[in-house]
Amino acid sequence: MFTFITENLGTILIGVVLAAIVAAIIVALVRKKKSGRTACSCGCQNCAMRDACHKS
Repeated sequence: MFTFITENLGTILIGVVLAAIVAAIIVALVRKKKSGRTACSCGCQNCAMRDACHKS
């Protein structure tokens, strides 16, 4: 097991870093959604999906 880890340490580290980046992006999107801000930052007045984002 230790041999596998040492032989693939670079791949394991890159995988962990990429997983952390993806997790940070997901957390940021969830926080934006909960605070009421839009994810696209373009405003909702002329958006075709405004009813899907902000249900009345």
